[in-house]
Amino acid sequence: MYRDLRRMVMAALFAAFACVATMSIRIPTPGTGGYIHPGDAIVILAGVILGPGLGFLAAGIGSAMADLLGGYFIYVPITFVIKGMVAFVAGMLYQRIGRTTKSCYMAVMLGGVGDIVLVALGYFLCETMMYGGAAALASVPANVIQGAGGLLIGMVLYPMLISVPDIRQVAHERAHM
Repeated sequence: MYRDLRRMVMAALFAAFACVATMSIRIPTPGTGGYIHPGDAIVILAGVILGPGLGFLAAGIGSAMADLLGGYFIYVPITFVIKGMVAFVAGMLYQRIGRTTKSCYMAVMLGGVGDIVLVALGYFLCETMMYGGAAALASVPANVIQGAGGLLIGMVLYPMLISVPDIRQVAHERAHM
């Protein structure tokens, strides 16, 4: 009972962190009117800490909330799926290869690589249908930069988060299921 409550509270916190991190710094990008932000780091870490399923929900809801609150209404469902998939992949990688301290860091890094690929490809496909190929292609470099930033920030935040006993316990429960 306590473990489930703790995981739900942590998921709500990760959703809120993803929303705030996404809205905190916005650097406008060409082509589609999007923006670069540091929220992808939290998306990756949501999957790592919470596991694929709950990480999907926390990252998807938090990131979609940022779009909703920021006036990017058309992107809400797209962001929910793409960011949720990033967390899902990061969580799966962490569960599959995160057995030692070194492999946990490798899993976080691979989750960041997954973020770069899924965000750039996912938004490119959706924006091609919305704006055409040229505009969608113009947003790819910014999405790659955002993903790389998420990877770097995630690698810096991971050891700090995993040093918190409750977070470490949830992450290790998820990694060894």
